[in-house]
Amino acid sequence: IIRKVRGGTKAFIVSVGSGDGSSARSGRRKMVGRSGDGSGGLWRLADELNPPEVGCRAMEAECIRRFHRHEPKENQCSSCVLKHIKAPVQLVWSLVRRFDQPQRYKPFVSRCIVQGDFAVGCLREVNIKSGLPATTSTERLEQLDDNEHILSIKIVGGDHRLQVFCSCHLRLLPTDSFRSWNYSSVITAHPEMIDGGAGTLVIESFVVDVPDGNTKDDTCFFVEALIKCNLKSLAVVSERLAHQDLAAEPMAL
Repeated sequence: IIRKVRGGTKAFIVSVGSGDGSSARSGRRKMVGRSGDGSGGLWRLADELNPPEVGCRAMEAECIRRFHRHEPKENQCSSCVLKHIKAPVQLVWSLVRRFDQPQRYKPFVSRCIVQGDFAVGCLREVNIKSGLPATTSTERLEQLDDNEHILSIKIVGGDHRLQVFCSCHLRLLPTDSFRSWNYSSVITAHPEMIDGGAGTLVIESFVVDVPDGNTKDDTCFFVEALIKCNLKSLAVVSERLAHQDLAAEPMAL
């Protein structure tokens, strides 16, 4: 089902066709083209904002093609969430790039401690607020590009014990079932114009293992919901700071 809603958040399912027909069976996914890397794999996209046959804008599709082309394995799923923010890209990126301070905009993070120098390859220990199926997460900084505005992380440890058994319910595995959640994500920021002012298109994509007994769609929906909360909070913080900066500018006489 593709719904048209108000607001600026778009959720996409992006995957490379595995040939097993699993992507084609989902009514939420629409094939939009073939991969440009010569592999011939199909990539599919579900846009919750646009009606059927409209798809995403050319800018969004190009950014996904350039920076968010994951290659999920048979037991993995991959998805992508977009957010349009009414704030300059420099301001938004100043929040996103702080691998050492995700709590500046991520509502589920209570504390973060970086091990070693802040550089690609460093690890951070993140404390998660109660109510989620984890209390800690160990994450590695995979890429930080201040020119292209790219941040990539990988979860390498923690007490993740999520099992999604339908799109609306969760189950926690026993404590002896703790394992590292094989999860990687990429977040990018792109300048754009929104209502005649400086804005930012933020895209976050991920690839993750599908827990035993769960479907790819249910796993994607849950992770997408967490990312949507993060990006909504990022927009609120960024737009508040942008308004403060605007109010602080001296008036021209």
